[in-house]
Amino acid sequence: MTPVEEGRPRALLAGASRRWVRLLPWAVAFVLCVVLLPTTIVVLTADYGLNGGVASALAVAQSAPLLLAVVRPLHAWYVVFAADVAGALALLGVDFEQRLLWPFPPMELVGYVALCLALGLRERRRTLVLVWLATAGANVGLGFAAPHGSGAKELLFTILGGVALLLGGVLRERYEVQRRLVEQETISEAERGRRTLLEERARIARELHDVVAHHMSVITVQADTAEYRLATLPPDVREEFTSIAATARESLGEMRRLLGVLRNEEAHGELAPQPGLAQIGQLVEATARTGGPVEFTPCDAEVPEAVGLSAYRIVQEALANVVRHAPGAATHVSLSVSRPAGGQGGERLTVLVVNDPPPEPPAGPLEVGGTGHGLVGMRERVRLVGGTLDAGPLPDGGFRVAAQLPLTEEDLT
Repeated sequence: MTPVEEGRPRALLAGASRRWVRLLPWAVAFVLCVVLLPTTIVVLTADYGLNGGVASALAVAQSAPLLLAVVRPLHAWYVVFAADVAGALALLGVDFEQRLLWPFPPMELVGYVALCLALGLRERRRTLVLVWLATAGANVGLGFAAPHGSGAKELLFTILGGVALLLGGVLRERYEVQRRLVEQETISEAERGRRTLLEERARIARELHDVVAHHMSVITVQADTAEYRLATLPPDVREEFTSIAATARESLGEMRRLLGVLRNEEAHGELAPQPGLAQIGQLVEATARTGGPVEFTPCDAEVPEAVGLSAYRIVQEALANVVRHAPGAATHVSLSVSRPAGGQGGERLTVLVVNDPPPEPPAGPLEVGGTGHGLVGMRERVRLVGGTLDAGPLPDGGFRVAAQLPLTEEDLT
């Protein structure tokens, strides 16, 4: 129902998703033109006694523009409206029976109503009001020249035209409202996804701050105490250690200021040390106490703190999804260190969380509204350390989350 796209007129219902709906206006216009053209000629000549040439010209002017109405209904209305008024004036010059409808015979009513419906689907409210006023004015004005007196039936042209304009306008405005709602929902969904991603990145940044701050603190302490632990240091080396300690303290200060920007009102309590591989067992035990059996295969390998934190959060999110969407399902959690096939790259930590289908389909979600952080957070954490993530449903109805996190410094990104 959009009038113009890139400067070119569009056909009525051109935006419909189904092809038959897009072709419907053309089919209706073609049928009306084929039916009304000969009918108008026959009725005007046989019933009203109008000259054949005049009747043919009026029939073409009143019917053919209906094809144009599919693309430009207002232009078609100019032609049809003028032809209808001209036809009414032409009938004043012939003697026809009183029972016949004047000033607009029935076939003209049919074509005009269809044209008004097309106008309602395309034009704005102000244009529709002006069209109806012109219709009513012509109908009332011709009524003063009625050869057999005027009555209520002579107003059908105005009444039916107004109804068609109103119906078309209502349908058009309803379509516009639905289209805008869909656009707004699409925009809102995109904004929600973007907000979720930004929130998760801020959360990861806050957690990594603690990891990096620990290392920076160690550097500061070692640099500050070097001159006391190593008494034989030359003066220039002592100054170098002093400079390193000062730079490390300045970096810690900058990091604390950055953390203040990243923290929000809900995050002021995140002061505990960040978890790693050692805490995954406690996480599994806590999940098992909720009613679902969890089988855990631990790994005692030494991994970078960022990798351990990412592994913990991935398992945490995966188990949370099991509790939400598959309560009571048997779950398998395993951690292992392996080297890629073919010897390409260093060692990798494999995090695998697989759950079976729930014993009974859940009656409904345990949470009314999810945060949407689950898979988003997993992907961000895996991307942060240069790993890979494979998550998706299984054929038997379960779900699988598999992440591979590099352990060597050259593979970490």
